[in-house]
Amino acid sequence: MMTVQAARELKDGEVVFVGIGLPNLACNLARATHAPNLVLIYESGAVGAVPDRVPPSIGDPALVTGSLMVCGMSDVFQLILQNGKIQVGFLGGAQLDRYGNINTTVVGSYKSPKVRLPGSGGACEIAVHAQRVLIIMKLSKRTFMEKVDYITSPGTRPAGQPRGGVSMPGRGPIKVITDLGLLEPDPQTGELTLTSIYPGVTVDQVRENIGWPLKVREPLGSVGLPSAAELKLLREVLDPQRLHIK
Repeated sequence: MMTVQAARELKDGEVVFVGIGLPNLACNLARATHAPNLVLIYESGAVGAVPDRVPPSIGDPALVTGSLMVCGMSDVFQLILQNGKIQVGFLGGAQLDRYGNINTTVVGSYKSPKVRLPGSGGACEIAVHAQRVLIIMKLSKRTFMEKVDYITSPGTRPAGQPRGGVSMPGRGPIKVITDLGLLEPDPQTGELTLTSIYPGVTVDQVRENIGWPLKVREPLGSVGLPSAAELKLLREVLDPQRLHIK
């Protein structure tokens, strides 16, 4: 469900900064269905990649074969991302708060953390500069928190201010795709609100897995199940070894 919903968010011809895992799978599903002209850009420097299999990492050689260009990471970030050319960026993290701020740095105090995480990588730059951001994360009170321990990647209200007030050119997160439903920021407050749920899921189930008093948009939308064609592509063509789809 998460992969299919992410794929459906992409439009043909868009330029997408792709991460490994479900975002990568979603981009390749979109390209195999409704968005054949999707331009995939990987942090490692592959631009316009057309992998013939789902790569397990951003350094996989499948990304190079047939790509439009292979360049350095600095070119990807400075000439493409910071120049406003990335239309969609995918992000995830260890923690997410009610304003879409993401933590991938530490659990606990920064000076004396319980767990030290990988850090930003390119996530902060994607959050700041991509024209819009899609977040893919499974719901859990451990990860969806009232306030993250550390803001690695800014959401809709970094430092308590609207993004425009702190000179962030991108729109930030426009949708959070979870395993139970979809969250979107309120246009006025920037707070993440439940806008759609999956078949068989209740609002109470979603609330049980979120660490803040969740608001629900009315009327609440529903999400269509994956089609037979989408499932076949995922299971038999894109991820036959079930690296990402369990």
